Amino acid sequence: MPTLFQINTSVNSCSHGRIAEEIGKLAIEQGWESYIAYGRANRPSVSHTIKIGTHWDIKWHGLETRLFDRHGLASKKATKDLIIQIEKIQPDIIHLHNIHGYYLNIEILFDYLAKANIPVVWTLHDCWGLTGHCSNFEFIGCEKWKTQCYSCPQIREYPASYFIDRSTKNYFLKKKLFTSVKNLSIIPVSNWLKDIVKFSFLAEYPIQVINNGIDTHLFTPMDGNAMRQKLGLINSFILLGVANVWKSRKGLDDFLQLSKELSNNCKIVLVGLSDKQLNKLPSNIIGIARTENVGQLAELYSVADLFINPTWEDNFPTSNLEALACGTPVLTYNTGGSIEAITPEIGFVVEQGDINGILNAVNIVKEKGKTYYSNACRERAVKFYNNEDRYQEYIDLYNKIKN
Repeated sequence: MPTLFQINTSVNSCSHGRIAEEIGKLAIEQGWESYIAYGRANRPSVSHTIKIGTHWDIKWHGLETRLFDRHGLASKKATKDLIIQIEKIQPDIIHLHNIHGYYLNIEILFDYLAKANIPVVWTLHDCWGLTGHCSNFEFIGCEKWKTQCYSCPQIREYPASYFIDRSTKNYFLKKKLFTSVKNLSIIPVSNWLKDIVKFSFLAEYPIQVINNGIDTHLFTPMDGNAMRQKLGLINSFILLGVANVWKSRKGLDDFLQLSKELSNNCKIVLVGLSDKQLNKLPSNIIGIARTENVGQLAELYSVADLFINPTWEDNFPTSNLEALACGTPVLTYNTGGSIEAITPEIGFVVEQGDINGILNAVNIVKEKGKTYYSNACRERAVKFYNNEDRYQEYIDLYNKIKN
């Protein structure tokens, strides 16, 4: 029986955690044994799970990051213990997802991967693996990552450092470590990120785009009457936004601005807000805290008349796909890979910060009605972003490179 060993920040939580979970599930169905090693945020899984380090390891890693810009360079014992587990299990494939997040030591891990005769697949969910510090640079238009990072303009952004800028040292250390593995396949989840990788130090490796997938059985059109009653929005035109963390880069300020321009029958529902943010919302925005309840999310997507993703930096957001699968048209800014799932038949692409463009799209959907788009939305999601089809591409890749 072949064995798959995935490493990610979380298990079955957030988009990348659910992706790892669903890949493991499909692998098991096809005769593989599946393990997922994680740093935190584990939810029920069909795979064997292995916790990397402790709560205090993560705290110390965060402190080293804040003080010295040494993200990915703490958690030494935790990573050594992980390698002991890998050697016991002897997997046929090691699949990396997010290896940042205060839980892994990249020096120890990649020194091992460079020596171990195990094929490695690395899915890039963001740009952290290509830079000396940040996980995304689109918001500020930085291109230092193409040659070398220095004087990082985002040093206080995730993973924030408050005193020291090690971006140059980190850049060259990552370049050395990440190019030391011979049998490595790079999997960007969007064509936009593929083009980024081609200009990076990872360009020498095989690159294959595999789009994110979603469970189109869970994310499916649902009767929204109960949710409309619960929200007090029986006769309202509902605009929905969903994010794991809301900040300016995700479009929170744009939603606040949009709320000032909407007609009285339009209401905004935002999912994923913090307690502090919930207390500062205007009257025409209904806030909901972050939820792992997929059924609730599907109901919210279904009840919305238009899903709006005003993100200023993104790779290939699964929220767009989830909305489409629930029969809801999507509006996104012209940002990264966020536009790649959207066609004129199922949604809208407007330039970043174009509030008038959003208002025009709202009026179009009001005039035509959501049902004008719903069948096409659902059909595109099922045809192109069904998780079983997308993640079969990983199983096919595993079989190809392990032989």
